Amino acid sequence: MEPDQPAMTASKADHLCVLAHGLWGNPSHMGTIASALRERYDENRLHILVAECNSGNLTYDGIEVCGERLAHEIEETLSQLEADGHKIRKLSVVGYSLGGLIARYALGLLYARDWLDEIEPVNFTTFATPHLGVRAPVKGAQGLFFNGLGSRTVSVSGKQLFLTDTFRDSGKPMLRVLADPDSIFIRALAKFRHRSVYGNVINDRTTPFYTTIFSSVDHFPDPENVNPNYVEGYGPVVVDPNVYTLPLEEKEQLPLLSRAWQSIRNFFDKLPFWLFFTLFVIIAIPLFLIYAVFQTFRSRKRIHVHEEGTGDTFRRYRMPVAVRRVQNAMDEMFEGAAARQHPDYLSSSAAPSDLEGQPELPTDKPKSAGGESTGTSFAEGSTDHANGIAKVATDGTVNGGKRPTLALTPDQFSMIKSLNAVGFRKYPVYIHNHRRTHAAIIVRSDKPEWKEGHIVIQHWLDHQFEL
Repeated sequence: MEPDQPAMTASKADHLCVLAHGLWGNPSHMGTIASALRERYDENRLHILVAECNSGNLTYDGIEVCGERLAHEIEETLSQLEADGHKIRKLSVVGYSLGGLIARYALGLLYARDWLDEIEPVNFTTFATPHLGVRAPVKGAQGLFFNGLGSRTVSVSGKQLFLTDTFRDSGKPMLRVLADPDSIFIRALAKFRHRSVYGNVINDRTTPFYTTIFSSVDHFPDPENVNPNYVEGYGPVVVDPNVYTLPLEEKEQLPLLSRAWQSIRNFFDKLPFWLFFTLFVIIAIPLFLIYAVFQTFRSRKRIHVHEEGTGDTFRRYRMPVAVRRVQNAMDEMFEGAAARQHPDYLSSSAAPSDLEGQPELPTDKPKSAGGESTGTSFAEGSTDHANGIAKVATDGTVNGGKRPTLALTPDQFSMIKSLNAVGFRKYPVYIHNHRRTHAAIIVRSDKPEWKEGHIVIQHWLDHQFEL
């Protein structure tokens, strides 16, 4: 679906919803969400902006540059709508994958420029967004190799996603600054009436589950051997954010020979896929690395032009990002990419003690009669649990059983604590019918095998989007 064209719109709508795509993405990736919104709310009730400013390889240029572009596009749209006689009073933002991080940066800029005082922030949602980055929680030489390789393949954005950059003179990675409790970015998030995140439980090689819901544990280390507790009416896809799993039903164990035969059949069923995958990797990785070097070079040239020739258009966004201190220098950022390995865990003594009491699940009055509660309303600057943060569940104890803590970095633990303090509704998504769950969660294109993503979008519209 094409984004609304403000200059040609004649409606009474006072609510603008912004949709931001992810890495290597384009506006068409948000088409299913845009169409679902339009089916629910016509032009007289809602304006839809499918952002175009970061299409394709422009997403290589880093969260800061992409965030400035998005903030500018939103401001231009608001100004155009007002010039056409449409005063916007409400704002909602939806980010997919990297688009969720770009949206968080853009919202901080809008907050600093007082837009969020003039317009009421209503809904903020991300789908499969790596809020903790994509650094593999793997210790030792293996982690150094894969994370080091990944951080050198997708220009600035990749380096930021692997947490190997330094933002301005803060001495911290971009994502750590983006989650700083004193930053304009967290203050912007806290203003939204509803905040929610959706993340894939399985087969998301781009954004693992723990980073999409900013958790210090892996709640689904073996998804095949769990009994998910689905939200009524949205199963078997959307998992209840209050209790992820139910007790497993006892299964009669097959005889030894039957189990052996089943294992052999499973091996040969998967053999063609793994042969194709191996051949693909042998050919594709060298081509990808060559392409990544080329795009990194082009990205550096674009960033140089952006920095040198911004004029007043983007220079106005170069402001202090902290509420209590000024950060005004910018270090050069490098290149990056993505990788994922089986996670390592920390011992109980090594896990940060302050996370144990850190709530993960917000509670609130139900929005509809479906028995499902919605996102919270978190008073800006407040840390009181009564303002919408549940005490009953922590990262490691959602279902009452203690899970091991992932081998995350201190920066990632800080991000978890800060984002949880704001308050989000966190929805695990269990897509069964396709391996490319990262694309399927928002039905990135009209493929029948991605139809489970329609259930995710339907749930979001029913429970997490308020006009």
